[in-house]
Amino acid sequence: MAGGLIVAMGGGGFSMEPDNPGLDEFVLSIAREPRPRVCFLPTASGDSALYLRNFYRAFSRLDCRPADLSLFEREVSDLEAFVLGQDVIYVGGGSTANLLAVWRVHGLDRILRRAWEEGIVLCGLSAGMNCWFEESVTDSFDLARLAPLHDGLGLLPGSACPHYDGEEQRRPTFRQLIGEGVLRAGWAADDGAALVFAGTELREVVSSRPTASAYRVQRTDQGVTETSLTARYLGE
Repeated sequence: MAGGLIVAMGGGGFSMEPDNPGLDEFVLSIAREPRPRVCFLPTASGDSALYLRNFYRAFSRLDCRPADLSLFEREVSDLEAFVLGQDVIYVGGGSTANLLAVWRVHGLDRILRRAWEEGIVLCGLSAGMNCWFEESVTDSFDLARLAPLHDGLGLLPGSACPHYDGEEQRRPTFRQLIGEGVLRAGWAADDGAALVFAGTELREVVSSRPTASAYRVQRTDQGVTETSLTARYLGE
């Protein structure tokens, strides 16, 4: 079944741009309710208390109803009812590999797929971008060295790379892994840029920074091609 909207941010949002709510306001604007219920998943950071505080500080200023779902000290017994009662699921950054492992232990991977199919907006940055794709580039296994990850949720086909302009090794590593056939063709996003998918089709790219962009990266007979995608700047 084709799903709803996924906003895959290379970086940005309240945790990286606390004084620039452009991407977060955009996510709220495409939700199915005018004052949406927004649930933050801080799993990738080990349910960081500081991350949670920053989320509530940022979203309490916006026209929405914020909530969170912590899994390391879980208090929600019926995950499916809780998640399907939201309008936006917002996934924070951290370890993509750990996030996926914890979600699967709790059955959240299956619930998130259903949420997507029912029209709940899924979004996130960094690990919260990677998780929706089949494959990605991650520092989950070594903070000093990027590596491929092949077992994402697979709601979106292909591979993903966040922080394309924000971390020195992201771009060359992603290009190399695609060129060698280790990763499938995929999508990259700068910090401040977000790929917006309707179902599995790219609908547009939006950005909170004037120069931020996103890219389609593919392996061809001539080598690796990188196509810059036009981004709609959300500022004035």
